[in-house]
Amino acid sequence: MIKIDFEDTRTAFNIKSDRDLRRAYALFTLISYPILVKIGNPVIKVLSALRIPIGWIVKPTAFKHFVGGSTLEECQPAVAKLKTANVWSILDYSVEGKESEKAIQAALEETLRAVKNAGSNPDIPFTVFKPTAFGSHKALEILSGATEPSPEIKEEGEKFYHRIDTLCKTAFDNDIPIMIDAEETYIQNFIDQVVMDMMRKYNKEKCIVFNTYQMYRHDRIAILENDIKAAWEEKFFLGAKFVRGAYMERERARAAKMGYEDPIQPDRESTDHDYNLALKISMDNIDVLTIFNGTHNEYSSQYLAELMIEKLMDPADKRIWFSQLYGMSEHISFNLAAAGFNVAKYVPYGPVRFVLPYLMRRVEENTSVKGQTGRELSLIKKERQRRKNENR
Repeated sequence: MIKIDFEDTRTAFNIKSDRDLRRAYALFTLISYPILVKIGNPVIKVLSALRIPIGWIVKPTAFKHFVGGSTLEECQPAVAKLKTANVWSILDYSVEGKESEKAIQAALEETLRAVKNAGSNPDIPFTVFKPTAFGSHKALEILSGATEPSPEIKEEGEKFYHRIDTLCKTAFDNDIPIMIDAEETYIQNFIDQVVMDMMRKYNKEKCIVFNTYQMYRHDRIAILENDIKAAWEEKFFLGAKFVRGAYMERERARAAKMGYEDPIQPDRESTDHDYNLALKISMDNIDVLTIFNGTHNEYSSQYLAELMIEKLMDPADKRIWFSQLYGMSEHISFNLAAAGFNVAKYVPYGPVRFVLPYLMRRVEENTSVKGQTGRELSLIKKERQRRKNENR
């Protein structure tokens, strides 16, 4: 049985210079103080809203660590550097969705550009988008519910469907897989319907379109099993991207406020159980799907690697991918890649002030996820000490 050594910091940080490590250590040390994050994030939001320049603060720190660049072109050095360690990149246009027709059209044009760019770059095996960038949040909520939508809402739904179809067809034409991120529960039903239609249309020969399953939802195993059943019966391939989830606090608060069943798992253990069960179910149906394992969890990464070995699969089998966010969990990404597994880093990009919400979520995530910042810091510290000892 293969055992990935996630303590191997030489491999984990091989492409990082001493300067990179110093900056990362300073950043994660800062993040480790929740009070600073609690004070700093609202201040940054206000400065940004007032259009006060803050790029000089953000760009050499959090932006440089967690973001590939302001444009597709600026990301190319990061893409090339990652590939020297056999790690692919997924460029994610991380501008938050706005609902004006002009903003939606701008996001569509940039995402189409990202799709075509990925199709022409062998170091970029996937493209991705956030569906709320392409439709009215209110329309998605109504279309995901049980009430009959008005003609105006139906028209909004048709526009959304057409935009998603345009993106998926462009991905199909450029032979590049495209992943659709998951959203909050109350707008996800309609998105799921649209994505499954796209799979039926474009996944006849192989996986081009991927849906995202947030396993902190207690209904996702049943949904996954139904989707796999449909793929077998209707003869198309299922693209399954797995994540634990991103909107827990918001979901719980909304359910409590509006008096419906909490859609989130009762505890972390239940989420972990269903996440790993989803990997097992998917491996048992690997002839009809492709797995994208998007996790910073060491156990889930090791578990999927072991399932592959048990089935005598080549670690480089393109039906299975591992992924972590750019600037995080390097010990997972680079050690898996060194062992021959397919690894792709999610590399966000966009203008500094537009990606601030993404950056603030990353900072908050590292503060709130138990052990995350401490783990990052301990590994960086270990590697810096290893380099000092080596140079004596």
